[in-house]
Amino acid sequence: MSLAEGIGLPLLRALDPERAHGLALAALRAGLGPATGPVATPRLATTLAGLALPNPLGLAAGMDKNATAVAALSRTGFGFVEVGAATPRPQAGNPRPRLFRLTADRAVINRFGFNNDGMAAIAARLAARPKGFAVGLNLGANKESADRAADFAEVLAHAGPFIDFATVNVSSPNTERLRDLQGKAALAGLLAGVIAANRALARPVPLFLKIAPDLSDRELAEIVETAGEAGVDAIVATNTTLARDGLQGPHAAEAGGLSGAPLFRRSTIVLAKLHAMTEGRLPLVGVGGIASAEEAYAKIRAGATALQIYSALVYGGLALVPRVLAGLDALLARDGFASVAEAVGTGRGDWLTAEP
Repeated sequence: MSLAEGIGLPLLRALDPERAHGLALAALRAGLGPATGPVATPRLATTLAGLALPNPLGLAAGMDKNATAVAALSRTGFGFVEVGAATPRPQAGNPRPRLFRLTADRAVINRFGFNNDGMAAIAARLAARPKGFAVGLNLGANKESADRAADFAEVLAHAGPFIDFATVNVSSPNTERLRDLQGKAALAGLLAGVIAANRALARPVPLFLKIAPDLSDRELAEIVETAGEAGVDAIVATNTTLARDGLQGPHAAEAGGLSGAPLFRRSTIVLAKLHAMTEGRLPLVGVGGIASAEEAYAKIRAGATALQIYSALVYGGLALVPRVLAGLDALLARDGFASVAEAVGTGRGDWLTAEP
């Protein structure tokens, strides 16, 4: 951890979480973050849905909602970055406070509600981003939209020329009834519209589907079937959870999605189940509770081709990124794997019988 980060992190944690988030992004834009570039080794090089990545660790959507710090984030060690979620029209999101640290649990609860500047402003910033580094956009729907499914396609049609992949986010718990779009019929219709918008682009991009961790095995199987029929390129497992098991923090009862350390086990079980259901044929992005090289490795062995983190940065800072990747490289070498791809799914059996 740099001296600046060692001083800055405790100061940020003393502030209101959302204010601290805004200041962290401002510091990145001002050039105060690490600037080493993506961590790259032959063993860490990864291909995700046709995207050649220097390493498998990406930044999840939510940190840079409005694509204001993409250039800075591309230099912090990540193999790829996802921004958003973006909706067709700007929206303020839910009332504050809507972001809560659960320090004792190494967790975060948020109920932002897709606050963002809207697709036009976000697309304009993405058009000016540095090239040669994979950047994706999380697609969302406006809360008051009469046709939320159409919103996803509209955002992709507008911003698609400026991104390398897009994630259909039907799993945020913070927009009322959004998760209903994970049902088989609704999801099939939504994906059909998004895929049609993608095919209309001069350069179609890989499409990912981000799902919730709170689904039954039957619901997971339906999602796998629907995603396969639609031609989705990868599944992101998982978004935040509504569960509150075993939390100690004073904000444990706050409404919203829980992320961070308590999500690790639940999301990794879902990941392993998806890998088994798809027989490893569909790439999976493992998200939820990663804060160490060992946890990153466990996600890969459970079935993840690539990974994303966000909440762990609240507690470990951006210095966590190269530390996790160096440790992951060492773990792969220790176990005789020449690449990330060789390790994918090799430990899924450990999770298939586990309880969340």
